[in-house]
Amino acid sequence: MKTWGITGWKNSGKTGLVERLVAHFVAEGLTVSTIKHAHHSFDVDHPGRDSYRHRDAGASEVILASRNRIAQMTELRGADEPRLDDLIARLRPCDLVLIEGYKTARHPKIEAHRAATGQPLIAPGDATIRAVASDTAPTGLSVPVLPLDDTAAIAAFIRAGLSL
Repeated sequence: MKTWGITGWKNSGKTGLVERLVAHFVAEGLTVSTIKHAHHSFDVDHPGRDSYRHRDAGASEVILASRNRIAQMTELRGADEPRLDDLIARLRPCDLVLIEGYKTARHPKIEAHRAATGQPLIAPGDATIRAVASDTAPTGLSVPVLPLDDTAAIAAFIRAGLSL
């Protein structure tokens, strides 16, 4: 499976870009999976639901299944956060895995950048960033700058980079 990341600071447009790229690549006939890193505690389950009660009782893993979807929840219970490669290995085969976040992982990435965040660019100090997708035109970079809202151009850049 081929992987490509979208990274950047909070509110830089990462999620919107990933969403648009998934829709774009799927419309082109590719199968796409995603992995998103969260820096905060999150829960996809709700107190009182059966699956929540299973986890709350101490289950290490809970699989919730229906004819429409399957969700697998794993409680780390103090164990180390899984490595990105281990998470990718859990996915069913697909054409492309888009990864949101994981700034320090070593896969190729595009940095999403919005000037309004006031954050500096990550690209100058990170060789895994192959382009910057920005709402401005930053200068002095050794990588291409693409318009943040030009999904087709960003998708074409990824396709070329991965020979898709």
